[in-house]
Amino acid sequence: MEKAASMLASFLGGGGSPEPPTATVSSIFIYPIKSCRGISVPHAPITSTGFRWDRQWMVVNSNGRAYTQRGEPKLALVEVEVPADSFNEDWEPTENSYLVIRAPGMDTLKVPLNRKCAVTHGISVWEWSGAAFDEGSEASEWFSNYLGKPSRLVRFNATSEIRAVDPKYAQGHKTMFSDQYPFLLISQGSLNTLNELLKEPLSINRFRPNILVDGCNPFSEDLWKVIKFNKLTFQGVKLCSRCKVPTINQENGIAGVEPTETLMKFRSDHALHLKGKPQGKVYFGQNLVCRESLSAQGKGKIVKVGDPVYVLEEVSSSADAAI
Repeated sequence: MEKAASMLASFLGGGGSPEPPTATVSSIFIYPIKSCRGISVPHAPITSTGFRWDRQWMVVNSNGRAYTQRGEPKLALVEVEVPADSFNEDWEPTENSYLVIRAPGMDTLKVPLNRKCAVTHGISVWEWSGAAFDEGSEASEWFSNYLGKPSRLVRFNATSEIRAVDPKYAQGHKTMFSDQYPFLLISQGSLNTLNELLKEPLSINRFRPNILVDGCNPFSEDLWKVIKFNKLTFQGVKLCSRCKVPTINQENGIAGVEPTETLMKFRSDHALHLKGKPQGKVYFGQNLVCRESLSAQGKGKIVKVGDPVYVLEEVSSSADAAI
């Protein structure tokens, strides 16, 4: 608590020398299409639903249900590109602004970013269902051919839809097509520790974080409850339980048993002594929300590679973390 008070005082102008940062933002990743490859960027603006472009699109089946790598691992090979300057705060799309999509054996698909799309209803991902923008027949044909089954590309309709996160963990926050929360943070130390136990080291892309930090102790992010990047306040709301996706090689789309098999030995709910009845889940990373995302859009809401990470509040052990 003394550490939290000291840090808060320094940010609020209470005098004294601020404590050194706990870590530094080393990478930022955005995943424009759910379950497709991410892109590494030097900075990213905060919106009301997370980083700009993150999980704004997803591929759905003929019933409007989301495809993910759990059932369609070939999505791991789909590369996505947005305009490089589209992460600047004042950027607006033009007639030459495209979402560019590539995959092995496929022609390049360009999806215009400034066109009006028809609204399609009955779109669903996990617990949520609603309306979305349909990106049209060309995109539908492209993904149908690639996956070998009827598919459509849809974009979240932020003008009419809200997908709220679980209010038990974060009141008032929302996201687009991400699994649960707007941000996922992992430390390089945690990945390094895991890789020391594996026969073949894994890339961070197996875990699909939004924010990678370096310079802190392994798994210290489990404990972080309130942190600051570049004067933005983030709240750690829930340890991230991992599904099948980290076992899928993101370079070839082939699934294996690792890292889940190794994580079960030291990162399961039982091994971490987490509260509640063990359910055989493994945990890697911390889900976050950003307090400033609740306010009206404004300047300066941006996270950059190199930003110092200050921990203002933390729990005493992983066992006390929310799950």
